[in-house]
Amino acid sequence: MPLLVHATKQILDNWGQDGWELVQVVPGPNPEQLVAYMKRAKR
Repeated sequence: MPLLVHATKQILDNWGQDGWELVQVVPGPNPEQLVAYMKRAKR
């Protein structure tokens, strides 16, 4: 999932409320973007 640096906390909080757990964050294709790897239990 792509993350915008200026909205990282808000984006992760929204996904967390949906049951997703952050696994890893890595640099994205440009300096203003990160890529987050998330997981959650299969429903």
